[in-house]
Amino acid sequence: MNKLISALVASLFAVASVSAFAQATPATPATPAAPAAKAEAKAEAKAEAPKAEAKVTKAKHAKKVKHAKKAKKAAETK
Repeated sequence: MNKLISALVASLFAVASVSAFAQATPATPATPAAPAAKAEAKAEAKAEAPKAEAKVTKAKHAKKVKHAKKAKKAAETK
């Protein structure tokens, strides 16, 4: 009976030890993912940059056209 109890206690201890090691965190830190996130942010910023430049050039063109129309109208009225 004592051998049976000691065997059960030893097996419970072994199972608890194995499960504790299985839940341990890995030795490598998760910091290498941060540079990848920065790279993604830079890529998104570069993707949005042409859109912003297109808006600026479109606004400049619209301003020139508007100015040309005003000059043409002013020349016609004189």
